[in-house]
Amino acid sequence: VTVTAASLSENALGIRLLNQAKKTYPSISKSWVDTGFKNAFVEHGASLGIDVEVVHRKSDIPGFHVVKRRWVVERSLGWVMLRRRLARDYETLPASSEAMIHIASIDNLAKRITDETTPTWRGTY
Repeated sequence: VTVTAASLSENALGIRLLNQAKKTYPSISKSWVDTGFKNAFVEHGASLGIDVEVVHRKSDIPGFHVVKRRWVVERSLGWVMLRRRLARDYETLPASSEAMIHIASIDNLAKRITDETTPTWRGTY
């Protein structure tokens, strides 16, 4: 998880994330990105031994359509947004937002492993 200011470019952040991912998970070999990432990012991934695949939207199909691997991102964001504190920008420091995302992910994983549910801000307490 990396939280940054919106002014940081996707490529600059992406290169930082690739370095972090390769350091943490040396066996990583594949990454999917959207069309906002440029060749420098793809080349940096190749230099690290990571195959970076740019997933293009099908422009010949009007309206909504499923984009390859995008559902994984949307599903993950949906799980995190069930936590009220993450549904709004309450945090002052990026590190606090990162910590809240880690906590939400741990809670989601624990619920999936134990098959138990914990109330969310949308549910009944």
